[in-house]
Order: sequence, then structure tokens, then C-alpha cells
Amino acid sequence: MRNLFKMIAVLASLVGFASASTPVEVMVPIDQIYSPNGFDSNDNAEIIVEGYLPNLCHKSPKSEVVVKGNVIDIKMKSLKYESDNPFCPEMIVPFIEAVDVGVLDKGVYDIRVNGKSIYAKESVISVDEASSDAVDEFVYANVEYVAKKEGSRVVELKGYNPSDCFVLDEIQVVDNGKDVYSILPKMKQIYDICPMKMVPFSFEVEIPSKLKSDKVLLHVRSMDGKSVNSLFFNGQNM
Repeated sequence: MRNLFKMIAVLASLVGFASASTPVEVMVPIDQIYSPNGFDSNDNAEIIVEGYLPNLCHKSPKSEVVVKGNVIDIKMKSLKYESDNPFCPEMIVPFIEAVDVGVLDKGVYDIRVNGKSIYAKESVISVDEASSDAVDEFVYANVEYVAKKEGSRVVELKGYNPSDCFVLDEIQVVDNGKDVYSILPKMKQIYDICPMKMVPFSFEVEIPSKLKSDKVLLHVRSMDGKSVNSLFFNGQNM
């Protein structure tokens, strides 16, 4: 009988630990909303959210998006474990999340992130009218990451293209007048048939000094319709 009571006590403690370690979804702090220019009414538009997890009790930041009329409502959440969990040291974890808001009609949209909370932030994004019915008017290089050079305004766009039938045509840089440089590495097709052949590339681009914000976002469009996003600090490359 004594062994039975011990077994029940052990099971009860395990159940208590399991319930205590079950995560719940909570909103997370937001530092900045970045609204890139260059999207039109045929693109999957993106909004970039910079924030942080308060400690390692928070895991896996993710977004929930609702578009109603000209308002884009975004909730940035994470999974939060109990603060007495031994695997939750006090450490702030920054993140940059590209939020896909889908194909939007031409117009100006109000962005609300974590509205009606202490972490609420607002911004706007403008979407242009598409000049053709194509899903995307350009093929972009398959950029995987942005390499920065310390003490320089030159960065390298690096990745692998899936074929050698596309070569770089031009790299266009546009800004939103505030805190984002959109970098568009446009490719052109030189062969009719595109054999599968992984081709590494490294393209250099100099970041303009037009925007005066201490911190700007480099929003690099990529071949898969998504983007690679990296922070660039004016005055010092970090």
C-alpha cells in the first residue's frame, strides 16, 4: 500500500510539472515596423516587424494577420513557458519577422501591430497598381543572406541560382523615405531552356546614404517571392 501511495505521488508530481511546462501564447514587445516600398497589386506584400523575446521562456515568435478594408491587423505572439522553468534564463532575444500580408489592391494601408496592448505599434504601407497581369514582373536572384563589410557601405548579396540561364541584369535600390532600402536584384533570361544547375553568386551593392535614420532595414527581394531582411546601422556597419 505504501508503494502505491508513492507511485501516486510521483505521478501527481509529473502531471503538475507537465501542466506547469505547457506553453501559452502571449504578445511580445515590438521595437519597429518596417514598410518597404516597391510592392504592387500583383505581389505578395510583406511587412517587417522587429521585436524581442523578453527571456528564454518565450519561444517561436509568429504572426497572425487579418486584413479588413485598408487596415492590416497583425498580432505578434510567442509561446511562453512558466518563468520557474529551469530552461528559461534571463536573456533578451531580438528577432526580425517578415509578415506576409498577401496580395493587396492599390492603396495606402494602416498597419496595427499588437493593437490594444502595451506593445502596440502603428505604421502605413503603400501598394502601387500593377502594370501587367503577371504574378511578378521580374525574376529576382535567389538571395539567401546579406554579408556586411565592417566600416563599409558595401554589402554582398549571396546565394545560389537554380540554373545558369539567368544572369544579373541590374540591382535597383528604392527607399520608403524613412527607414527601409528595398534592394531588387533583377535577373534576365539568356537561354530559352533552363537546365537545373546550381550556380553560386555574390553581388555587391553600395547602400545609399539618403536615409538619415540611425538604423535602416535592408529588404532584399528574392526569387521565391519572399525576402531576406537585415538591419544596417548608418555610420557603423554592424
